[in-house]
Amino acid sequence: MDAQTKEPLPSASVFAQNTTKGTTTDTAGNFSLYLDKGGYEIIFSFSGYNSKTINAEGSNQELTVELSKADNTMTEVIIKSSNELEDGWERYGDFFLKHFIGATPLADSCTLLNPQTLKFLYFKKSDRLKILATEPLQIANRSLGYDLRYELDSFVYYFKTDMNSYRGLCLYTEMDGSPEEKQMWKKNRGEAYYGSRLHFLRSYYDSTLKENGFTVDVLSKTRTNKFDRLANPYDTAYYFYEDSTGNVDLWFPVKASISYYKKAPAKEYLQQYKLPMDAKIQISYVDLLDGITIKPNGYFFDQKSWVNQGYWSWKNLADQLPYDYEPDHLSP
Repeated sequence: MDAQTKEPLPSASVFAQNTTKGTTTDTAGNFSLYLDKGGYEIIFSFSGYNSKTINAEGSNQELTVELSKADNTMTEVIIKSSNELEDGWERYGDFFLKHFIGATPLADSCTLLNPQTLKFLYFKKSDRLKILATEPLQIANRSLGYDLRYELDSFVYYFKTDMNSYRGLCLYTEMDGSPEEKQMWKKNRGEAYYGSRLHFLRSYYDSTLKENGFTVDVLSKTRTNKFDRLANPYDTAYYFYEDSTGNVDLWFPVKASISYYKKAPAKEYLQQYKLPMDAKIQISYVDLLDGITIKPNGYFFDQKSWVNQGYWSWKNLADQLPYDYEPDHLSP
């Protein structure tokens, strides 16, 4: 409802971010959204109003949500900024797609349908590229069989350090397809899932890291650039299961190295980073800026606390699956 007038907002968008679960409000401003057990960020949005995010569980909850009218000043600043590049898409369009959608084999069949909504800003002093969007990005992922509606907060690339970050809100919608296409999507989704961060977090939550092919090492206290294997990754120094909430708290005080040994890295990854082509293990590195709380479906908060390097950082939007994805079998 409108925060000031308390009037209902019919046809407002309601969705669980990074899932396929979404709906709209009826003429009275009411809605129902059915979610499986787990943690979710529920997003409420309506044209001309500020969006609102509420953390929710996959259980019976009644919510009363008020939206306030938006200030369009930020949009005007984006349009009028002296840092904006008039030829931004021509100069950095492919660069953005590589670092946002990805450079993996699955990214080849992933298309941004409305690139005209992007605004490219370059800041010379900090040698930084910032990309904003004036409306949600529409992305067709024909490799995994999803249409994505992605509300991009911002994409930032730091040329001095070759580091980038992006954050946004995404709603997945299943594509319609032929039986052959659906079979292909099923296979590709399994390929994208096993060894992924989502697979790892669910395995950590379930205490099944070893069974699912993961090992955890942490940076050595005595030797630089050496990692020591955690004999017990469920030690309470790192992992704590809360009986009262069903949540898992996870904390790595130093950089962690996550290995997945059931599948070799993609040859494209090895070629891009000039690594030995006979490498057998997928290795990713994680810095936790703060402890995180993991839900049964692999969702965790605060999402800003997690920083990827290595194999997982190579896999961007084209290889990501919604939190309500479930594989057909346990592990390859």
